Amino acid sequence: MSTVNVDPAEIEKFSALASRWWDPTSEFKPLHEINPLRLDWISQTAGGLQNKKIIDVGCGGGILTESMAAKGADVTGIDLAEKSLKIARLHSLESGVKVKYEHISAESMAAEHIEAFDVVTCMEMLEHVPDPASIIRACSQMVKSGGWVFFSTLNRNPKSFLYAIVGAEYLLNLVPKGTHHYETFIKPSELARSARQSGLVMHELKGLEYHPLTKHYTLSQNSSVNYLMATQKPKAKSEPHD
Repeated sequence: MSTVNVDPAEIEKFSALASRWWDPTSEFKPLHEINPLRLDWISQTAGGLQNKKIIDVGCGGGILTESMAAKGADVTGIDLAEKSLKIARLHSLESGVKVKYEHISAESMAAEHIEAFDVVTCMEMLEHVPDPASIIRACSQMVKSGGWVFFSTLNRNPKSFLYAIVGAEYLLNLVPKGTHHYETFIKPSELARSARQSGLVMHELKGLEYHPLTKHYTLSQNSSVNYLMATQKPKAKSEPHD
């Protein structure tokens, strides 16, 4: 049996913060602030989320997961941090937004659900696992032919080190110190290559920028630090195209 693709230290780090997932003033404030941006982008790119079957890989406390379900999607969230999942389930009960949460790895889920989802999201997760390529393969296996897979992560260059670690963690205190490790950052070219090797085609690359003066986030064409990537599994030749 293969080793689960997880860093125990990363799971422990997010488990320790689990109770604060849904506090918009907590360490997860940036996730709350960027969520409307990424939700709208995912929805527009995928042609709406109503009645779509979606899986959110590395869902954490369910911020994106629940917001997609609120748009009318049938959403499953998976994570290996049990404490975070407990918070996600509790919030779902409180909000009345129905989401299915499972404590399972992406690879195990993929083995059980081949081409089962219209949309797969994997946001702010790849930089926290030992083998991101394995997660990308699992995402590709789970999405239907013609379906969408969305990723977000951090670029690896001197600017991203300065902005995402020195700036965000030590100067602006946007996220807790030690949240990120520079060596685990992933260049867009590397992510695109892994996606391509897994049978996905890159559709769009968007940058996510934080403006310290206005304290607002925007999507842009600047992918030098944080970025989001939309990929699609091509339809089989025998399938009709839209």
